[in-house]
Formats: sequence, C-alpha cells, structure tokens
Amino acid sequence: MIGVEAEWFVHDGDCPEAPVDPRRLADALSALPTHQNPGDPAPLLPSGTGLTYEPGGQVELSSPPAAGPEECADTMLRDQATLRTALAAHRLRLTGSGTDPLGRERRMQLDHPRYQAMEQHFDRVGPWGRVMMTGTASAQVCVDAGTGSGTHGFVRRWQLAHRLGPVLVAAFANSPLLDGRPTGYRSTRQLVWSRMDPSRTLAPQFAGDPRERWAEYVLDAEVLCVRRPDGLPWTAPAGLTFRGWLRGAGERPPTLADLEYHRTTLFPPVRPRGHLELRMIDAQPGEGWQVPLALVGALLDDPVAAEAAEEALEPLGAPAYRDRHPPRTELWHRAATLALADPQLRRAALACFGAADQALGRREQARGGPSRLRALLADFAERYPARGRCPADDQLDALRTGALPHALEAAAC
Repeated sequence: MIGVEAEWFVHDGDCPEAPVDPRRLADALSALPTHQNPGDPAPLLPSGTGLTYEPGGQVELSSPPAAGPEECADTMLRDQATLRTALAAHRLRLTGSGTDPLGRERRMQLDHPRYQAMEQHFDRVGPWGRVMMTGTASAQVCVDAGTGSGTHGFVRRWQLAHRLGPVLVAAFANSPLLDGRPTGYRSTRQLVWSRMDPSRTLAPQFAGDPRERWAEYVLDAEVLCVRRPDGLPWTAPAGLTFRGWLRGAGERPPTLADLEYHRTTLFPPVRPRGHLELRMIDAQPGEGWQVPLALVGALLDDPVAAEAAEEALEPLGAPAYRDRHPPRTELWHRAATLALADPQLRRAALACFGAADQALGRREQARGGPSRLRALLADFAERYPARGRCPADDQLDALRTGALPHALEAAAC
C-alpha cells in the first residue's frame, strides 16, 4: 500500500504578495463537497482524500491508502481538481513550494491550544518553529513499513528510506527563498528543520533494531504539549521528556492516549506510524507531487529496483548517525545547499531514477498498458537530474529575471 500527503500555500490570484484573509479561505473551503467518516478527524473530499488546514494557512490533501502509485495519484488528482475549482471561485490559487517564496507577512491563522503550545515550545530555541509552522510546506510519501526479513523486511525498508533521504532532498529541493530573498539553500525547508528542537526533528539512531531505536526516540523527546480541559493552555514544562513524565516529573501520570498524542508531535525525516512516512521532500509545483510518489513507490516496492538503489547509494557512505543526525549531517547539508549540482548526489539520483523507470516499466508489462507516472518520472529526470538541476533552480532563475510572480503563477494549480 502507498499514500501521499501534499501541501500548498494559498495565494491571492490577483495580488500574490498580499496575505490571504483566513475568513476568505474558510469561505472557499466551506463550499467543498466534503463528508466525514466516523472516527476520522479530517473532512474527506469526494474521492476520499483528507483535507486539513495548516497553522499558516497552508492547505494539505492526504490520500487514502492505495494498492499502487497510479491508483493513489488518480484519487488525489480528482480531489485536487475539486479543491482547485473551489479556490478559483474566490480568486485563490495553490502554490507548491517548500517555503513561501514571496515576501508577504507570515502569521498564525489557527488558535488551537496545540499550536499555541507549539509556538511557546519552539520559541525557546529561536524563530525556526514559527517559520516551520507558517512558512513551509512538503510532499510526504507513505509506504508500508514491511514485515519479516528479506527485500520487503521492515529493517531493510527502514534503512533504504533513510539512505534515500539526501537524494530525495536534493532531487526535489524547491525552497531557495524565504521572505522573498535567497537563503543560499536550495532546500531552505531543510535548514528550518535542522535548526529546531533536535529531540523531535532529527533522525533516530540508525544502527540496531528500528523498533528499539524508535522507542528510545519517543521516550527521550521533549513533551511539546499536555492536553488539558477546555480553556486551559496545553503548554508543557520546559525540558520534560516523555521518559521523565513516566517517572513522575509531570503534573499528573501520563496515559496511553498521552503517549499516542506525543508521537504525533515528533517530526523526524522518516516517521513510523504503522507505515513509514517520508517527510524530507519539499512541496512541488502544481501536480508535481506525483514524481516523488512514483520514485519512492518504485524503489521501495520493487525488489530489483530496491537492490539497484542500495547499490547506487553505497558511494554516499553508510549513515552511522553517531554524533550528527540528519538533517544535520554533512551529506544532508550538501543536499540542501548544492542539491544535484553536487556530482555525487547527481550520480546517485540518476541511478535511482533509472532503477525506478525500469521498475515502472515492469509494472507496465504486468498491467498491460502504459504508465502515466513513468512518463512524468522520465520528464522530470531529463529536466532536472540529467542537467544537475532541481525545481529550486527554476525559482532562482525567475527571481534573477524579475519573473518570479509570473513563474509561480504558471506553476500553480
């Protein structure tokens, strides 16, 4: 099974650099034909895609699980078209970028106690938490965690997902600007995540059993918020880890529900949630989220492609994660700054795209028809990895020529 979550910024169709009034966006979203399944917190669009509204006004679609990338993409495309139509009726458009590329005011648009607690927690170590909440967007691919051993075993899939990380950062880097200015990074979004609370944003220890490493990570992460009755703030005491809470350091004993909620506040590059959620990919222009969906799905679910990817990633070095963890390692820094201008990352990316292309070709034969995703993957590989470029380079080119607003409008959906 596979799924995808895609985020976009919402811009005014007539004046992209102006903040969008939250009430205007709410009016547009209220016109959507949604329904809700019992126990599902998010409203669902007609094809079953979940719709959520992020703290800075970003909009996110989360696909239901699908048997393969093609089925997943078809579902998301239908619901994305529905969302796009509803926004267009209010002269709003979706912009796919890892950071908001325009120099407009960033503001919190949700007053839920979770986000108020997040602000206070992240403010203890600088401005990066607020930038993340109000000024970043991603495309996340979700795949089965795997069971047992062998090619589809959970240990091997966990390792491959992490080793793919820097290649995915570099290939899909799409956030070179913040507040309308270049930052020196192709993926400024990775810079933001690397500067935040390390107990919840860096990768767990790599060596050993992933289940043990993840359990340690969860226990040692600081508690971001403590849910309390209506009207009371959810602010957590500074420095309180969940392990410390279990040992009596909190205001009350934690419950299993507290543990489950705590896990939703952890944001490593690969997050296990019964499945593996790959969180290191910048939001892509328009319907570009289909390319990382196709790439990741092919490399993790096709045994031949998985072996080819492992071989291609070998020259990048074994990710021991002893002293520095992604995204703070030297390799991830190169991926975020140089992207595919780095020769080593470019070679690895080209090999991974080639392996994915062959995997999708085998899938074409099994399905008895051409794959639209294979064509999209090939077009992306020719436009970017083959030329040592990434989507961020398009933004930088447009900025240099003064055509950034027009370029963003052309790439919007």
